[in-house]
Amino acid sequence: MGGTVGERWDVVVVGSVNADLVVGVGRRPAPGETVLGSDLAVHPGGKGANQAVAAARLGGRTGIVGRVGDDGHGALL
Repeated sequence: MGGTVGERWDVVVVGSVNADLVVGVGRRPAPGETVLGSDLAVHPGGKGANQAVAAARLGGRTGIVGRVGDDGHGALL
């Protein structure tokens, strides 16, 4: 959060923070079918992180409490 002691928040979210791995496909697969994907993209995500972003975009002074790993995806977050 990077806040200071005594700082006031409108919203503090306690929740998941993770990396969303998104792969593009040419079409939706049929049930049970496998299709090849391309263009892997990695985005910050997670239910808690998404809720915190939404609250901040609505103008709330927003903080988040979450835990991330000590790896490449954790560095992204």
